[in-house]
Amino acid sequence: MSLWKSGVSRQAMVIGVALWCAPAMAEEADSSGRIIESIVVTGTKADTLDIGGSVQRLDTADLETFSYNDVNRILRQVPGVYVQEEDGFGLRPNIGIRGSGTDRSARIAVMEDGVLIAPAPYAAPAAYYFPRVARMAGVEVAKGPAAIKYGPMTVGGALNLFSTPIPEVDVGTAAGKAELLAGNHDGRRAHGWVGGWAPLGGGLEIGALAEGLYEHSDGFKKLDIGGDTGFEITDWTVKLGLRSTDGRHALEFKYQNYDETSHETYLGLTLADFAASPYRRYNGSKADVMNAKHKTYQFSHRFDISPDVNLTTVAYRTDTARAWYKLNDVRNTADTGWVSISSVLENPDANPLQIADLIGADGFTGRAGALRVRNNNRVYQATGVQSVLTAGFDTGGISHVLELSARYHEDDEDRLQQDDHYQMVDGRMVLTSAGTPGSQDNRIGDAKAWAFFIRDTIEAGPLTLVPGLRYETIDLRQTRWATTDPDRSGATTVAKSNVDVFIPGISATWRMADAVRIVAGAHRGFASPAPGSTVDPETSWNYEAGVKLGTNGWRADLIGFFNDYSNLVGTCTASTGGNCNIGDQFAGGKVDVKGIELSAGRTLGSIATNGFEVPVSFAYTYTDAKFKTSFVSGYEPWGTVAAGDHLPYISKHQMTVNAGLATKAARLNATLNWVGKARATAGQGPIVASDRIDDRVLVDLSAEIDLHRNVSLFGTVQNLFDVAYNAGFSPAGARPGAPRLALGGIRARF
Repeated sequence: MSLWKSGVSRQAMVIGVALWCAPAMAEEADSSGRIIESIVVTGTKADTLDIGGSVQRLDTADLETFSYNDVNRILRQVPGVYVQEEDGFGLRPNIGIRGSGTDRSARIAVMEDGVLIAPAPYAAPAAYYFPRVARMAGVEVAKGPAAIKYGPMTVGGALNLFSTPIPEVDVGTAAGKAELLAGNHDGRRAHGWVGGWAPLGGGLEIGALAEGLYEHSDGFKKLDIGGDTGFEITDWTVKLGLRSTDGRHALEFKYQNYDETSHETYLGLTLADFAASPYRRYNGSKADVMNAKHKTYQFSHRFDISPDVNLTTVAYRTDTARAWYKLNDVRNTADTGWVSISSVLENPDANPLQIADLIGADGFTGRAGALRVRNNNRVYQATGVQSVLTAGFDTGGISHVLELSARYHEDDEDRLQQDDHYQMVDGRMVLTSAGTPGSQDNRIGDAKAWAFFIRDTIEAGPLTLVPGLRYETIDLRQTRWATTDPDRSGATTVAKSNVDVFIPGISATWRMADAVRIVAGAHRGFASPAPGSTVDPETSWNYEAGVKLGTNGWRADLIGFFNDYSNLVGTCTASTGGNCNIGDQFAGGKVDVKGIELSAGRTLGSIATNGFEVPVSFAYTYTDAKFKTSFVSGYEPWGTVAAGDHLPYISKHQMTVNAGLATKAARLNATLNWVGKARATAGQGPIVASDRIDDRVLVDLSAEIDLHRNVSLFGTVQNLFDVAYNAGFSPAGARPGAPRLALGGIRARF
């Protein structure tokens, strides 16, 4: 199926130029709009001290410090979060929380403005679309019992991204912001928004926001024969709001449109080639390209029934279409089957014909049809409505905030995929045979789910208890047609299943003093199975305890966690290596994940008093994640597992230190991130080179100088010392992290 092509690639630039010409200083937008406060965990950074469960919040100021467009770099500031880098730009991040799997962020709940944002969160939760953080106003990570408010994935936690709200400025005025940046590798970014509220009469006000984002890079990897390895993204959002002047009613409609072309591949390098030239790309990936389109429609309503009771309802629909045309495998030597590209790169000496076909050296003529390129063509849709009723009341000397929530959700994933065959001739890929749509995979997976949630925040003097219970009932179905039936007019094979699950949780906070809180909690973890899966759902019991210290001026958290998995589940995807049937699930048995999260932050000095201030912060995570049983698995990251083996792609140690210096007219910031070594497959003992994910220390810098009260120069450098490191062996072969990337330009606000 063809993907839409958009003519909006310069809209973000137009908005940015218009805002750059604006004459006055902008008021900063809140990182979440009031209309969705009941859907999200908490409203401000200060609230996270008292909330049940571990919650970290990054607001607009945090995100603007380095102006990252890669969510992986942003999440380094949050303890307990693990990222598996892949493309260096964060296009398709792999995020895990407290030992959950990282592959395509499929084992956590990912939301934008409180709405599940994966293309098909139940039927196919792998996040092949991920919101661009360059347009976000806030990021929140919920772990522990705080995560059961969401679902269906509650094992590790939840990640909520907040889009730019309609700005809260004086009625009848507007606010806006623009950022125009350029850098190496032809990096370009234009981002801007403008909005405000106006009187409508009759006790009503109308609001609007228009936002545009344009991103481009030629890429830092180099094809042997030359060519584009970068990406181009346009992403624009429109919001319309209507509210009563008495504050009791608020309506908002949001439309968001995303278009991406990225020349990304799953093909990495052999270890020897990586050591010689880590940013090289073989000619066998020349045809690889992702075309993706995503649209969000969201209608939200908040009704304050009384000062202590409100009802928030959100109806939503997302449409995602993506076709990742990429090298899948290579013909075997006997010409009887196929060898995965991960197997070829892992052992090139045993696969000389295959590695020659992949490299495609000058003057080389390969075997006809030896390269199989798959059109991973998928269309997704998700639709739902969710409501939260919040009521505050007292029983004697005890206060309550009761939340009751219901959500109905439907989603589906439609695969109509085919394989094309190529021959390598003198470094160029020549098509030898084209497949018919549906001839490789012809199926639809769909899900229908009801979710209910109740939580009561009970305050009795210094003690706060937050018991909660979530219930999900999920109907899953997979429908297959013959690969010779692209019109889907013939017989089908249908597999159905149903899951009913109760997910309880409770947290406790004891305020020993104004700046000291003891916290503890427990909850059940659950991850929804895939349509057609015969493996038991992933479940666990998760515990945490620790201390939170601080006031609005400083903060320090120390949390210990223990996740006791009854059955860890791995899902076969091409991004895990592909030596299995895509979509199959594998049981990993009992797993224990334990660790410590430490975070602290304080701002020294004051611009008003001292003429300068020095913000400093620190985040550290220690993790010990081990299998408790022995087994043999067809899931490539596990393989043959012995009890005591460490989980792959989880470092024991990771740490981030931030420090800055700010005056009235200038700001300088630095961040140091250390990630310890990890292994690519399950194992224990010393990590051999062919399985080692490199440890690394990366330093980023940013600086901003005010030219005028509403205009500033801004610059940022990522990976300042240009450290080259192997970020992973998934999907196939060694893959580099991003080298030094620099951007600089102008910011304006009004």
